[in-house]
Amino acid sequence: MSEIENDKSRLFATVDQKMYEIKVAEDSDKIMKVWVKEPTWLQVETALSSVMDVDSQTQEMSLNLTKMYKFMVTEFIAKTEPSLTHIELLRLNPYIGAQIKEILPNPFMEAMGDDTGKVIQ
Repeated sequence: MSEIENDKSRLFATVDQKMYEIKVAEDSDKIMKVWVKEPTWLQVETALSSVMDVDSQTQEMSLNLTKMYKFMVTEFIAKTEPSLTHIELLRLNPYIGAQIKEILPNPFMEAMGDDTGKVIQ
């Protein structure tokens, strides 16, 4: 029989932020710093649902990763150095953007979890 977790703090997403150093250009040693927050389960679900666009007339569904990345930048990037707004983060060059994409939580993997995602009965 499994034991009940009595330490409630282990049940919540951490409030700690992880800092990453990102090179600003391939041919430069200069960096920017980005602090990323751990998502809650609801944020993961919201990020996943933001991906799907449904045409109300045809009922056709398409994927829109741009919406998901906008949501993730807004929700998961806590701060940057130098300080950038969410709008400025969306305007970064592709070299920096590709690195930010790599450090953001992956909602597809988060939804799958470390296990099969099945509830223990």
